[in-house]
Amino acid sequence: MKIIQSRSFKRKVKKFGKQDKEVLDKQVVEIAKTPYIGTEKKGDLCGVFIHKFKLKNIEYLLSYRFIRDDLELIMIGPHENYYRDLKNYLKVR
Repeated sequence: MKIIQSRSFKRKVKKFGKQDKEVLDKQVVEIAKTPYIGTEKKGDLCGVFIHKFKLKNIEYLLSYRFIRDDLELIMIGPHENYYRDLKNYLKVR
């Protein structure tokens, strides 16, 4: 399985500190091992999975989806306005 990062995902991760990136890497490995760990969304976001985890006492959401045999990491961020931004990002793509 190949892991692909979207441009939005890469931009957000660049702003993370070293410890935050380590926690994120563990979450990505966990997703790669058990791909359906997140919850699949319905409606506009059909086919997109959301994995929730804590980072410095803030709940972060990581969205991903499967493209053939590959795993695409779409977006990461705190809950506030997350789904609105995710819908806008996917609409543009």
